[in-house]
Amino acid sequence: MAPLPRPKSASIRDVAELAGVSLGSASRVINKVDNVTAKTREKVEKAIAALAYRPNHAAQSLRLRTTRTIGCLLTDVTNPLYAKLFRALEERMRTAGYMMLLANSLNLAEREIDILSTFQSRGMDGVILAPGNERDRDVLKAIHGIGVPVVLLDRDIKSKTDQVLFDHVPGMHGVVSRLAALGHRRIALIVTQSPNRPMRRRIEGFCSGMQAHGLPVEDEFIVRLPTAMSAAFAAVTALLKRPDRPTAIVAMGTNILNETLNAISNLDMRIPQDISVVSIGDPDFAASYAPAISSLRVDLDAAAQAATELLLSRLRGVGGSKPRCVMIDCHYIERQSCGPAPLSTGKPSRRR
Repeated sequence: MAPLPRPKSASIRDVAELAGVSLGSASRVINKVDNVTAKTREKVEKAIAALAYRPNHAAQSLRLRTTRTIGCLLTDVTNPLYAKLFRALEERMRTAGYMMLLANSLNLAEREIDILSTFQSRGMDGVILAPGNERDRDVLKAIHGIGVPVVLLDRDIKSKTDQVLFDHVPGMHGVVSRLAALGHRRIALIVTQSPNRPMRRRIEGFCSGMQAHGLPVEDEFIVRLPTAMSAAFAAVTALLKRPDRPTAIVAMGTNILNETLNAISNLDMRIPQDISVVSIGDPDFAASYAPAISSLRVDLDAAAQAATELLLSRLRGVGGSKPRCVMIDCHYIERQSCGPAPLSTGKPSRRR
């Protein structure tokens, strides 16, 4: 028995004919181009629904020389900050008619070079990058040679590409100033050993804030963990058992913050009576924790909007000849985890 013939799929010409518009107008609506009237867009969208039309992206790519896809390289999307950022980017790009392809580099230079090569070979229209090896010569060479518009996220890379940077230094400086105003003189910082811009700038802001208030910057009070997922419990416990223990801790959010809070609880210390806590980043549980944790946060929606606008303008050919940089502020959110420095740093009374 001969196989049944496959039903004929609706074409863009069928859509244009049913909508009563030109082929060009139908194409502009399907490709989410801006210069279409609302009335034309409505007619075409109704025709698309009536015909159950589905664009042939392979044919479109050949004809228009565009894949309508954007590559996104992040170090590790299990990091909640990156997960939220990617979600915000994906939603904006989807609205603009683009699909995002996410790749995790796991901070490995060879993997980043391979991912960039894959983006290039698969014809990505543009890429958004936050590489974990911003000083690796081969990674930089791969970025510079990718041949499509690039937006770099919070990396100190000398490049002709557009950038979205987070203004960590004044944010961290402000956190230290707030704690100093509450009488804290021994403030600890719990971060990671990452050599990339975010960590360098955070430490820079912390140290400048301490120095501005005449407070000593002690190496023992800056704890550098291997990664954001490293265990912090033992290091924080040792820090809090010192006779000259800190009276305030500024800790990276999510995993490190969670382990910091567990160490504080295990020692029967009270927040903020015995120790004040500030989170770098604003994980979901910070606001609902008892007491709620003060946080230094970046507006990820604003960062995603800036990155999207920069990249889309390049894709439309209206970005200009010079690289552009958008700086996103860090905002301090005061909650209940910060209070006056305790008069004594001896063994705290047990919680009741």
